[in-house]
Amino acid sequence: MSGNIILNLAISLDGYIADENGGFEWIVGDGSNKLNTIKKWDYSEFLKNIDVVVMGKNCFNQKFHNDFKEKEVYIATSEPMTDYDNIHFISNNICKTIIDLKNKNMNIFLFGGGILIDNFIKANIIDEYIIGIIPTILGKGIPLFLENNPKIDLHLEYYSIENGITILKYSKRKI
Repeated sequence: MSGNIILNLAISLDGYIADENGGFEWIVGDGSNKLNTIKKWDYSEFLKNIDVVVMGKNCFNQKFHNDFKEKEVYIATSEPMTDYDNIHFISNNICKTIIDLKNKNMNIFLFGGGILIDNFIKANIIDEYIIGIIPTILGKGIPLFLENNPKIDLHLEYYSIENGITILKYSKRKI
């Protein structure tokens, strides 16, 4: 048995995970509950099943790791840095390190950013994609999907809508 590698991010309707300055203030609903589904996405419940959080150095610099004091946090960085508390720095082959944790039956949350996530998409090792589509077109910013990705077939497992935000949960399609 093994764990899962789970991507969970919000994106603009045109596919950006942050504005061009790395900002995310735009990640809000449209204020309308007209199309809300009965079932709601529960981020707190999601986190209960997560053992490890993975993020890039920019997310670390923005202090997002402070939101995960009860989890092991792995930071991808090209700079040599010393681990402390629950924080682990990885400067080589992040995908292999995370696959090793998955094989120890750990559930891994790929938090961000775009360059970090791109490594996992290109290696086709993400088990679940949980995407919150924000009702905003940014026009430019940091994209979720970079170029030259492999074809990855997915199966819709879950969806919910709340205040114009659509949450889609996909798993890799079984062949």
